[in-house]
Amino acid sequence: MRIVLDILRVKGHAVWSIHPGSTVYEALQAMAEKNVGALLVIEDDRLVGIFSERDYARKVILAGRSSLNTAVKEIMSDRIIFVRPEQTIDECMALMTQNRVRHLPVLDGSKLIGVISIGDVVKEIIADQTLEIQQLENYILGRGYVADPLQR
Repeated sequence: MRIVLDILRVKGHAVWSIHPGSTVYEALQAMAEKNVGALLVIEDDRLVGIFSERDYARKVILAGRSSLNTAVKEIMSDRIIFVRPEQTIDECMALMTQNRVRHLPVLDGSKLIGVISIGDVVKEIIADQTLEIQQLENYILGRGYVADPLQR
C-alpha cells in the first residue's frame, strides 16, 4: 500500500499559503493564480488554519459579506485535520470522508512538509486498482506476474 510520502515524492512539497490577516479577496487571487482550491493559513511559521473555496462560498457569499473587507482569519477553518508522511492512502481517504475535507496538510513532527488533496488520493487509489486488475488478468490468463505491462 502506498503512503502519503509517495504522493509528495511525485507531486512535490510546495505549499501555497496566506497570512490570517490577508483579505479573502487576496486569498482568492492567490488560489486562482496557483490553480488550487485551498490555501494553508500560516502565521509566524505555524499552521493556524485552512482557507478553501467552500469557506468562501458558505461564509462570505452566502453570508452577504465582502471579500474585500473580510480577513481570512474570520472565516478560515481552524480545526485542522492533518496526516503524517507514513500514513496510507486508504487512511487519508477515510479521514477526508469522515471529516468532509478535501485537503490534508502533511506534518512530519511539527514541521509542515506538504499538502495533499482529494484528487491526489483518488489518483493513487485508481493507480493501485489498475495495477491489481492487471495482475489478476495476468494470473487468470496464466502469464504470471508482469510488473511492466509492455513485457506481455
